[in-house]
Amino acid sequence: MANLKDIKKRIGTVKNTQQITKAMKMVSAAKLRRAQDAVVAARPYADKMAEVLASMASRELEQSHPLLEQREKKRALVLVVTADRGLCGGFNSNIAKAAEAFARANEVGFEEIALRIVGRKGNEMLKRRAGLVIDKVYENITGHISYATAALLGQEIVSDYEAALYDSVYVLYNRFNSAISQEVTLTQLLPIQPEPVVEDTYMADYIYEPGCAEVLSSILPKYVEVQIFRSLLESVASEHGARMSSMDNASKNAAEMINKLTLQYNRARQAAITTELMEIISGAESIK
Repeated sequence: MANLKDIKKRIGTVKNTQQITKAMKMVSAAKLRRAQDAVVAARPYADKMAEVLASMASRELEQSHPLLEQREKKRALVLVVTADRGLCGGFNSNIAKAAEAFARANEVGFEEIALRIVGRKGNEMLKRRAGLVIDKVYENITGHISYATAALLGQEIVSDYEAALYDSVYVLYNRFNSAISQEVTLTQLLPIQPEPVVEDTYMADYIYEPGCAEVLSSILPKYVEVQIFRSLLESVASEHGARMSSMDNASKNAAEMINKLTLQYNRARQAAITTELMEIISGAESIK
């Protein structure tokens, strides 16, 4: 049977760990509230931009734009959004597995698929996978998400696409559903594919000023930036939700372990007392 001192020391260690997991859960819960509010505020704007693009595309405008051009599928880029920290359950590993599966399965028929990773954990997981091409890595940008950060990422991606470095661009991230539910989501960024307009929808006749080409040149890059901004916000909210849930489970497991160790300690202590009593009784009997 284990030594009483060892069991007591282990109980103390588990209690200290439980205090840490409880504190991390409370921190993540506070951050989740702010991140969730940011996601809820960003979704309507992103959806409205998609609606405006669909409306413009439905008019069969003659003007074209490089970001709408369908190219031969040779090289694809996947923007993989992960976290810089761990201890959030399967949040990072689920994204890494999805990115690897997409790159290896290559069901869409690209000659080469490159990964552009946001987050240190995603890079640590994917760089060990043989055969994967990692284009760039961005670290320490998910702590404080701003539109300026998403705009820089979007401008760089648009510039690479217009320079024909890639023929398609996707973004892979965890969509936030609730604190206990995150959904791995793959969305095509480029070329932009406007959603079809619902049948029998009234279509007003608009006059574009200064012109349709100028409007497209302004709104299409902005659309890419907004979608990246939304994916970053969704990912951050999902990360805090996953960490809160993970730390809650860890705290509950620690409580169960403490109960088991306490029971083990009491049994060991009772066995030690019984042994001492037996020795005393045996000694008294031998004296007689």
